[in-house]
Amino acid sequence: MPIYEFRCAACRNTFEQLMPMSARNPDCPHCHGKDVEKLFSPFGCSSGDGFSASVAGKGCGGCASHNCGSCH
Repeated sequence: MPIYEFRCAACRNTFEQLMPMSARNPDCPHCHGKDVEKLFSPFGCSSGDGFSASVAGKGCGGCASHNCGSCH
């Protein structure tokens, strides 16, 4: 099951939810608001495992430093 990231329009809380792809958006766990949007979460570099290419197709040469914040 994939993990999705959401943001509540009412309180701006950002949260993750493990759920089936066919499920409706969950209510906000902070304020119980129903106006929740699914955020786009691109894959990026991971640190320490040798994988250094991003899904977006950009090279990710900064991962050699194990600081994936430098990749974007």
